[in-house]
Amino acid sequence: MQPLLQATALAPTLVSASIPSPDWSGFDIPLPWGSLRIHAYALCILAGIVVGLWLTSVRWAKRGAPEGSVWDIVIWAIPFGIIGGRLYHVVSSPDAYFGPGFNGTGDLSLIPQIQRGGLGIWGAVVLGAVGAWIGCRRSGVKLSAFVDAAAPGLLLAQAIGRWGNYFNQELFGGPTTLPWGLQIDANNPNFPAGMPADTLFHPTFLYESLWNLAGVVILLALDRRFSFRRSRLFWLYAMYYTLGRVWIEAMRIDDAEQISILGITTRLNVWTSIFVFLAALAFFVILGLKGRPDPDTVYLAGQEPDQPVTAGPHSETVTEVRDPDNVVSDSDSRGNLPDNHSGSRHASDPTEEAAAAPAGSKPGTDATAAGHSGSTATGSASEAGTGK
Repeated sequence: MQPLLQATALAPTLVSASIPSPDWSGFDIPLPWGSLRIHAYALCILAGIVVGLWLTSVRWAKRGAPEGSVWDIVIWAIPFGIIGGRLYHVVSSPDAYFGPGFNGTGDLSLIPQIQRGGLGIWGAVVLGAVGAWIGCRRSGVKLSAFVDAAAPGLLLAQAIGRWGNYFNQELFGGPTTLPWGLQIDANNPNFPAGMPADTLFHPTFLYESLWNLAGVVILLALDRRFSFRRSRLFWLYAMYYTLGRVWIEAMRIDDAEQISILGITTRLNVWTSIFVFLAALAFFVILGLKGRPDPDTVYLAGQEPDQPVTAGPHSETVTEVRDPDNVVSDSDSRGNLPDNHSGSRHASDPTEEAAAAPAGSKPGTDATAAGHSGSTATGSASEAGTGK
């Protein structure tokens, strides 16, 4: 009885130190035919996309990607990702849409209502990657290079988007007495039946948000140190995220598809996280054995931009090949120039040599003799100058 009284006395203190349930979940925009409801969940998702895109665009530009290509890629990736995320959620939690055991008692009209919550990250990543591949092909860049640039931004977007679960009061964990326990309104449809109204729950949205924020810092630090290529940073992201998702998912108490493997029954998302982790680890190791790509460029083969040829230390030197018979020596070329003082040509001019040569003599012999004579005279003059 005494422990019960102590727990009752402690309850108000725990509630006052807990995370309060939100008293705001969105706002309405009046329209001529009614109003448009803007949900806080959607705003969190949008804020995550914007911030994640900012980080991705900064990293993508540093890789030397073509200007504006990030927008050409995400215009395909985001819609595909949203559709994939919704489809995965519907498959992994089908009761609300198809009824328990697919008995037809569900409401199919709820499937497109994503503002109510429900986007599975695995479907978003898989189908989003398909959209990104389309955008990359159209932009002439490698998907592997883009996902490496986008990995930290993707984790940052998830960290912000997770707060949408808080405003929807959904996807929380089991009961807890920790001072950061989460309050859930007792009249909320997600409140577990049969529990006291003042029960506090594990804020799994907060755990995952903090885990993801720490992952952003870790990924950026590792990439700065190792400069990962060939999509290895993306697979490192997948390993990190799934490692945290396993223990966070195991804490949740919301309805989910249960899968039995090797006699172990647990949530579908837990098994998915395990398999994705193992696959990501295998890809990370295999791609690491290939080393860095050569050349290390974000462009697809044959899609590199034209580079202007400029003179520089590494520029090509074009050598002109000429016929040896037509090569004129530098001295012969200078010999054909007029003398600056007399205006006459040098004695090496063949025409003048032939005209000045005595009859019967050989021009070549005379020219040689003249050359020797000139050399002797020059040498004498030089010696006279030095002995002066």
